Amino acid sequence: MRINGEITPQEEEEKGEAKTVRLSIQQPRKLVVVGYALTSKKKKSFLQPKLEVLARVFWAMRINGEITPQEEEEKGEAKTVRLSIQQPRKLVVVGYALTSKKKKSFLQPKLEVLARNKGILFVAIDLNRPLSDQGPFDVILHKLSGKDWCEVIEDYQQKHLEAIVLDPPDAIQHLHNRQSMLQDVADLDLSDCQGKVCVPRQMVVNKDPSSIPREVTKAGLKLPLVAKPLVVDGTAKSHELFLAYDEFSLSELEPPLVLQEFVNHGGVLFKIYVVGEAIKVVRRFSLPNISKCELAKVAGVFRFPRVSSAASSADDVDLDPSVGELPPRPLLERLARELRHRLGLRLFNIDMIREHGTQDVFYVIDINYFPGYGKMPDYEHTFTDFLLGLVQSKYKKRPAK
Repeated sequence: MRINGEITPQEEEEKGEAKTVRLSIQQPRKLVVVGYALTSKKKKSFLQPKLEVLARVFWAMRINGEITPQEEEEKGEAKTVRLSIQQPRKLVVVGYALTSKKKKSFLQPKLEVLARNKGILFVAIDLNRPLSDQGPFDVILHKLSGKDWCEVIEDYQQKHLEAIVLDPPDAIQHLHNRQSMLQDVADLDLSDCQGKVCVPRQMVVNKDPSSIPREVTKAGLKLPLVAKPLVVDGTAKSHELFLAYDEFSLSELEPPLVLQEFVNHGGVLFKIYVVGEAIKVVRRFSLPNISKCELAKVAGVFRFPRVSSAASSADDVDLDPSVGELPPRPLLERLARELRHRLGLRLFNIDMIREHGTQDVFYVIDINYFPGYGKMPDYEHTFTDFLLGLVQSKYKKRPAK
């Protein structure tokens, strides 16, 4: 309706009572389900965003009861249907630019169905066409990087001041470097929130792996050490980690990388998902504790492709409370609020561990932008509520005309 000009932006912004709009629907207007089998080239040229959006609008109208099946099936003369549109039933159009892997994990059917029922449409952004020729979008959701993409987003924001970008590319870039990602946590003082939050001691190695043992000794880092790639680029390789039991084996690693002191944490990690002001915490199994005896007997570097994946969930396991008890809620809320402000991001997760043998000493070991929300419990409700709240808040902040 908005796209066809049947509801103007001015009508969308009016608050208060429900508005009644007359739509002339020429019969026969029966909802038609079309299955298609097209080549990728034909699909791209035919199923353009404007066609899909228009089809989804009428589908959403039927789902919401604004057009009943009986009205669709009546034949004969044109009918005038009175649609009562209760504010704030604004159609929210979310343009997304995601990798195929991220799209598959995030845009699951249960999310898309719930979004349509709430008046949210997800529309794929065609990266082969100018962004300014697409939309208009209320929200742009993306997980792309690069100078060209940053310029595209910046240009679109200048021309569409009302569009919300999740999240600003320059803010995301801050989390692509493990040297800088934890600095904002290190600067925090949360001692008044029922706990203490720290970051592991770490150092960066940019080149010459043969110098690593010497540099580690010079920096005074204690073994064992966790080695991670310096750059986080979304690939599986950037999430690998290595555990080094002796300093001489460190020369086998390939810079650039970050070396962090390993902190015993009972083999459990807390993954804290942040979606705007909403917070969800899940437990994941992690690396086990390493004793002094084991450290003295074992040598070498051991590779771990990915720790704390969804397959290693510890939520349904009977854990020792000293290990599995979640961090205090006030601490998590304060940490998330501070990082939202300092990072300038609304979509991220925090990997946190509790130092073994303590109750209230925690370490943040990683921060990720736009994580795998599909693995977060009830993510579809959390995310759709977040999107609606963003758009509603935007219109409430508009100055009165």
